[in-house]
Amino acid sequence: MSLFSSDRERRLWAWTLVVLGAVYLSFGLAQKLAGLLPSSDWNAVFFLLACLLVLGAVVTQGLKMRPSGAEISVALGVAAVYLLVFVRLTAVTERSHLVEYSVVAVLIYEALLERASQGRRVPVPALLALLIASLIGVLDECIQAFVPNRVFDPVDILFNVVAIAMAIVASLALGWARKRARRSG
Repeated sequence: MSLFSSDRERRLWAWTLVVLGAVYLSFGLAQKLAGLLPSSDWNAVFFLLACLLVLGAVVTQGLKMRPSGAEISVALGVAAVYLLVFVRLTAVTERSHLVEYSVVAVLIYEALLERASQGRRVPVPALLALLIASLIGVLDECIQAFVPNRVFDPVDILFNVVAIAMAIVASLALGWARKRARRSG
């Protein structure tokens, strides 16, 4: 029996590892790069560019299928919630955690859904994705306790879990809208 149920599941787990690798490699590198930039305005520009790249990836994935009105409404609601949370966050690290752990959560959730769709037993994929991604967030903070110029912060753990939950709830809502559109169409 293969470890992965399909090529898609394998790719989703691989992308999860790539994102986590980027997050963990940024521990020491992010502060050095930020120090090389002439002002904090550049930090904001690069962060906004990264967010636009993530948004572009999401939009191009969404354009592969023709979304229904319900899907568009849910997507706009999700985007509005993320934008409101993003604007209210003052620290760049909080904003990056919102993006990083949302992406990690969605990748894990999609990998688990793919596994379940291939007949493998996956008990409550959304809850399992929340648990796995949250454990990764805890590990992230624990590692930071041993990295120079980084700090273990329990509030960051809570924030990671909130970002993860937001992403999974958004995925569930979009999945619900997609199923609703298929039933009525």
